[in-house]
Amino acid sequence: MKILHVAPINVAGVPYNMMEMQRRHGHEAALVTLHRNTLSFPEDICLDLPLPRNPVARWWRTRKRIDREQEFTPERAANHPSPRIHRASNIFEYVYFRYDDVRRRGRIQRAFSKHQFDQYDVIHYDGGLDFFRDSRVARRWKTEGKKIICHYMGSDLRVRGVDPTMEKLSDLNLTNESDHLLLHPNIHYLFIPFDVSPYAVRTNENDLLRIIHSPSNRAMKGTRLILPVIEKLKKERKIDFVLLEGTPHARVIEAKKRCDIAIEQVGNFGGTGYGRNSLEFLAMGIPTITEMTPDYVAWLPENPFVLADADTLYDRLLELIDNPSLRREKGMAGRRWVEQYHSYESVHRRLTELYREHHIC
Repeated sequence: MKILHVAPINVAGVPYNMMEMQRRHGHEAALVTLHRNTLSFPEDICLDLPLPRNPVARWWRTRKRIDREQEFTPERAANHPSPRIHRASNIFEYVYFRYDDVRRRGRIQRAFSKHQFDQYDVIHYDGGLDFFRDSRVARRWKTEGKKIICHYMGSDLRVRGVDPTMEKLSDLNLTNESDHLLLHPNIHYLFIPFDVSPYAVRTNENDLLRIIHSPSNRAMKGTRLILPVIEKLKKERKIDFVLLEGTPHARVIEAKKRCDIAIEQVGNFGGTGYGRNSLEFLAMGIPTITEMTPDYVAWLPENPFVLADADTLYDRLLELIDNPSLRREKGMAGRRWVEQYHSYESVHRRLTELYREHHIC
């Protein structure tokens, strides 16, 4: 098949991994991203459209994300199973969206001419958004008989919601977030595709155990809850602590290779408890601590994580620090789990099943 992935941004490298996975399985696949990832994840075709990154714009996006994340609870989702509708939240956003569609039109048209996007048969929207906010390209492609897939990642449905036009056009809805299953009545779960082959399992530990926390967003990952625990722990045990933020991905990987214990998140502020960041830790055989809701713990098969909340994080860290065999056990279990559920082969097999069920292929 000829498959074109369209994503606002290559978030955590997941859209790129989707494309790479399909290429390895014989498909002609490409990824076009609208905005460049600031953490240096690989790109295929990046239009590099301008995205406001000034302090005010960053504050506005973060504030809106936090507010909407905190609105979400499993109970509320169960009582309101229809997804949030994506629209401008005020007149300023509305005017900006209209202006931005006009501003980006020329660059998008040139990209279509250069890269021949119309040649593809399946359009896989990683994020569920079109090139334009009126979904004009997706509407045209649908009339031409192309298959449309909307793939929601991260906090897409919790924070932004679905575009109503894309919702009508979509032949298949996918998500990598289990709580999205509560937010959309017609969506299918897919594990994040992850290539474990570049990641070697750590065989030696540091004499002074090194704990790492690498949040993509402090508020979402509960960093303010984690740091006091680390300071308390330093008074009881000799440890080294690494806090990594806003660092290019290649440098993050090198830092992870030298760490013994990882903390993903505490507090349910940022989704269901793990993403690519954790998969990298697990693939290296590094025991990884995170918080998950009870429903997610029950749902996730063969959970490899060390589970903790703000009240139990200190005790869980002590257990790992004082028990080398527990660290080895959790580390090896994590590697096996990633290979079983997140490998390109496993995820592609499930995706192909869904394609067939929904007449994509």
